Amino acid sequence: MVTKTVAIYVFFDDILKSMNHKEPESRKTTDAEIITVVLIAAGYFGGNIETALCFVRSTGLMPAILGKSRFNRRLHNIEEFLSQLFFRTGEAIKDINLQTTYCIDSFPVAVCHNIRIANSRIVKGEDYRRYCASKRSYFYGFKVHMIVTSNGIPVEFTFTTGKVHDMDGIKQLPVNLPEGSEVPADSTYTDYLFEEMLADNNIHLKAARKSNSGKPHNPCREYLISIHRKRIETAFSDIAKYMPKKIHAVTQNGFLIKLIMFIWAYTFDKLYNV
Repeated sequence: MVTKTVAIYVFFDDILKSMNHKEPESRKTTDAEIITVVLIAAGYFGGNIETALCFVRSTGLMPAILGKSRFNRRLHNIEEFLSQLFFRTGEAIKDINLQTTYCIDSFPVAVCHNIRIANSRIVKGEDYRRYCASKRSYFYGFKVHMIVTSNGIPVEFTFTTGKVHDMDGIKQLPVNLPEGSEVPADSTYTDYLFEEMLADNNIHLKAARKSNSGKPHNPCREYLISIHRKRIETAFSDIAKYMPKKIHAVTQNGFLIKLIMFIWAYTFDKLYNV
């Protein structure tokens, strides 16, 4: 675990240097250390930042790391930068990816159990309530819309409220994929006009068709789509393994930061094991 922590720090420190990321010289704790601690918390301690801080202190890896309160303030200050950093890494993954197949789908992340919706302080309103057909239950929270490689490595993601339809979610993504890419998806992504718009950029969205579709795929294409859909569903299941039953957060931004870091933890493990 110590070796993994060092590898994570070196990885992010190199990326920040390549981006010419500037920090005040008086800082004793760098942004690379902040990101490393949160990633360790997401990967090994169920998102518990305080436990991760104790770990890096006790092992001597970061003896001068900030206290919990100052650490959280620094973390919230770089919230947008965390997303930019992910997309920067995603672009690099696309460049070295030899496959031209990507998959898109979404998965729900509940803020609280249904019985506690009335007491929720992080989010409020009907926009967060949605029925999840795969789990046959309602959830209250966010949707994560994600594009992954054929190996299940995330390259793009966005968050929406639970009520947002999957097609509206994909339209919030840049979908900046290499030319000639194929993107299998389930039938909720059926939008002929949007498919044509992507095709103009030589990106081919292949959504599964319903039985009454006016533009059906041949059986072979439908079979291939179903195979790729299973891969992204497996990726979602693996990301969920990093999350505790309830993500502890006090604010909506804090909740989303932890969600980003769970995705980062999964992504780094996939890259580390490739």
